[in-house]
Amino acid sequence: MKTLIKLIVVALIANALWRVATAYTTFYRFKDSINEAAMQGTTEADLKQKVVELARTYDLPVTAEDLTVTRDVQHVSVKTSYTSPVAVLPGYEYPLPFTVDVDAYVIAAPVRR
Repeated sequence: MKTLIKLIVVALIANALWRVATAYTTFYRFKDSINEAAMQGTTEADLKQKVVELARTYDLPVTAEDLTVTRDVQHVSVKTSYTSPVAVLPGYEYPLPFTVDVDAYVIAAPVRR
């Protein structure tokens, strides 16, 4: 009986770790995608739209209103934050906060329309 309880506890911990790791992996992939998009030299409006599309791709609750995009000649900054609910135990979700703060240097010339 003790062995069964220990196995259940280990399984619950492994499940929680897997779900938290998955949330962090998604966060880092999203952040890297934003960094790549920021280096392309697009306008602020286009970059906002691209970040919102990326958020949809990763199923993240980020909207254009949540984004702050600033652009200088060769520097782009993108900031946003979101909370992702992670089911760490069956029936219990923990709201995990994430903050994205990307500073990128533009490698392509800015697009003017």
